[in-house]
Formats: sequence, structure tokens, C-alpha cells
Amino acid sequence: MELPNDLSQLLQETNGIAGQYGDFVWSASKIKRENMNMRYIVDFKDLYMPFDCLLFFADGGNGNLFGYSILNGIVQRDDIYVWNHENDSRTWVAPSLETFMKWWESGKITI
Repeated sequence: MELPNDLSQLLQETNGIAGQYGDFVWSASKIKRENMNMRYIVDFKDLYMPFDCLLFFADGGNGNLFGYSILNGIVQRDDIYVWNHENDSRTWVAPSLETFMKWWESGKITI
């Protein structure tokens, strides 16, 4: 899958961003690993809706994950969503990666 331009550019410059309590944005290898895990762990198929419509790139430190929506196999929009591991909801949180990083760091996004 082709990464969105803003995420691809960020990874080329930094290969992820470390935060105070863990990864702020995952490295390229962690993005691949975590997305594969979410799609192919057998137990998840009985617990959650499919994950092939999301490209995860960060976590909230509480089990919730942030990602882009995937439509027809492509990330077509810059919007960022959070997947809630407790109720399997997927909620819009920011219009772009840049805004997500600002809002998450400032506390405007709470999960």
C-alpha cells in the first residue's frame, strides 16, 4: 500500500517520532508490523470490524490507535481517525497529519 504523502515525507525525514511516553508517530517498520497484526490476528476477527479500511500510524498509549481511512485500497483523504479498542468505534479526530500532531501534543485530542 502506498503511504499518504505527508506520512511518507515525515518517515523519510525522521522514520518516526519519539514522544514522552512512547512513539508519537511509529517508524515505517512498526507501521507495517502493527497493521499486519491488526489485520491477521485470528481472535480479532471475532471481536472487531475488519481493519483493512484503516492504515494505523500511532497509538494513544491506552490501546486506541490513530490512522487514515482506506477506500478501494488507497488512502484518499488526509483525515485522521481514532479506533477505540473498547467499543470498536472509528472517530474522526483531525483533518491532516500535521493538525493531528499539533492537536494531540496540545491536548485538544483526548481519548
